[in-house]
Amino acid sequence: MAITTPAQIVSALATNNSRLVIDKASVANSAVGQIFSLWRATGQPGQAVIPAAVAAVPTKDTLGALNFENQILPSESYFGWMSIYSNNNAMGIECHDRVAHIGGLSLSVATPQLLTGFDLLTLPIPASRIGNPNYGELQCFLSLYLDGGATASNATVNVTYNNGTTGNLNVIAAGGTLRAGREIALTPFIPLAGQGLSIRGVNSVTLSVSTGTAGNFGFTFRRPRWMFAMSVFNVPNERDWAQLGLAGVPNDACLELMLSCSATTTGALRGQGKIIHG
Repeated sequence: MAITTPAQIVSALATNNSRLVIDKASVANSAVGQIFSLWRATGQPGQAVIPAAVAAVPTKDTLGALNFENQILPSESYFGWMSIYSNNNAMGIECHDRVAHIGGLSLSVATPQLLTGFDLLTLPIPASRIGNPNYGELQCFLSLYLDGGATASNATVNVTYNNGTTGNLNVIAAGGTLRAGREIALTPFIPLAGQGLSIRGVNSVTLSVSTGTAGNFGFTFRRPRWMFAMSVFNVPNERDWAQLGLAGVPNDACLELMLSCSATTTGALRGQGKIIHG
């Protein structure tokens, strides 16, 4: 059965868990307040490959994901303990289940680029990884994999909402060069008429102008699991099961780390943790 008592948590922390090891190199060219993914950072877990231009559903066995043991129902998995530090001050760290992704788009094309099949309704994703069936637990990001050029470019992103309607989001790129690792959340760009709706799919993207370099970008759906602050550099920040909200970890979840940056690099990140089972 699922873990429901503190005694079960203590027992699982001691005898029934998957140990997590984190040792990620710094990603360059970030900026204060920007969100960066460590999906492509080298280290442990290993550097993930850039997603292809075909919609895919990554899992715990995808290179780049934190690994753990799947469970057989009624046994389930939860975050039980984490200890992480960065060599940068005032960073925020987030852990997400990377539910679906697509890459292979160009930053030097100013005509519409179509995405085929990037719709949560049709992708083979277990309901346990989706959460709320209205997709309200998921976030969609524009994901940068290789640097673009120095010319600033905005993006018009055509999306499908959870009610089946479609609409355009006008995504404003902050600054000039769009750097590898950066993640731009799409939800803040949902227009007034679409407020209260969730993004279910991405149909196309049109850049306002070529950035001058093709680079590589795509889109990613993620389901947040936990987040906390790392206030002081090189000091471990520990969170127990209660502070992590006893966040559930569905079978095959593709667990990925992201940072809210406070400097021009993400900084090196080290840590460990336990996913408990029971």
